Amino acid sequence: MKVEGQCHCGAIAYEADVEPGSMTVCHCNDCQIHSGSAFRANIPAPAAGFRLIRGAPRTYVKTAESGAQRLLAFCQHCGTPLYACAAEAPTAYSLRTGAIRQRHDLGAPKRQIWAKRRMAWVELPDGGGCFDAQP
Repeated sequence: MKVEGQCHCGAIAYEADVEPGSMTVCHCNDCQIHSGSAFRANIPAPAAGFRLIRGAPRTYVKTAESGAQRLLAFCQHCGTPLYACAAEAPTAYSLRTGAIRQRHDLGAPKRQIWAKRRMAWVELPDGGGCFDAQP
């Protein structure tokens, strides 16, 4: 499925190919902090199907507890989180679903990761995998 995404102010826009029903919800501490919410919803897009069509995002390289480095992209004007990818030679992009115009067509989350850090009041649909850490 072809999707279009953009930041809130419209300075940055992209298009990507995604598979509906492949969304992941992450409850890790980093996603809670970076999203300013209880979790972050992401959908993977192969690098070959991702294309920036307007603007250039600001980036921040986050180092996880494991030592893995992820590049986080966001709009420098309005602050909208856009995606994450490997810091070097990304093969896929983890698109932030809130920035995708077709977000209501992506289906329910397929899995939840870092569920051991999930806020007690968060309830998401059953049916997908639920992992206490990142599988």
